[in-house]
Amino acid sequence: MVERTQGLILRTRPLTETSLIVQWLTPDAGRIATVAKGARRSKSPFRGKLDLFYLAYFSFARSRRSDLHTLREVLLRETHTPLREQLAYLQQACYCAALIEQSTETETPLPAVFKLMTDLLDYLPKQLPQPQTIFTFELKLLNELGLTPNLEKSKLTPGAKRIVSELSTTNWPEVSRLKPSETQVAELRQFLQGFLIFHLGKIPKGRTL
Repeated sequence: MVERTQGLILRTRPLTETSLIVQWLTPDAGRIATVAKGARRSKSPFRGKLDLFYLAYFSFARSRRSDLHTLREVLLRETHTPLREQLAYLQQACYCAALIEQSTETETPLPAVFKLMTDLLDYLPKQLPQPQTIFTFELKLLNELGLTPNLEKSKLTPGAKRIVSELSTTNWPEVSRLKPSETQVAELRQFLQGFLIFHLGKIPKGRTL
């Protein structure tokens, strides 16, 4: 059965000399993996359509034997080209994508997480890379996972608690207006790292970047 949806490419990797495995984040089908047969050939219809953080409408044939489905068609919507203008943008986006992969189950609808990631990709290149971007993403993702930190039981200072509350609820355009001090940044980094490790077991590489 052929299904159609929209998705964001979280990761690609070679399967054979000519084919790719493409990991997608979709709102209705969740995280799914597809094989793009022949995608690495120069005349492939997938050529130029499958890269990191590309947003597209696509169709796939669901496999009955495994969780690796067959990609059929791709209609590219957005390439997020500005992300490639500075390495730090890609580093932050890759960390957030890895955090989603680690903390969510495959093939489970994730409309709020999909919106969170697409909103992040739109926001990232609009200001200089900053730690509060990562803190905001982590907090918003934790909220969606039902793991909102209990600030009353935390050892955070009052100022850090206020920053956490604001980052958890503010819209992305407002994030860059919050200016935590270096001490608060260090405090929040340590607090969220410990919280994530406690609930998820580990965190993806690249967070300190």
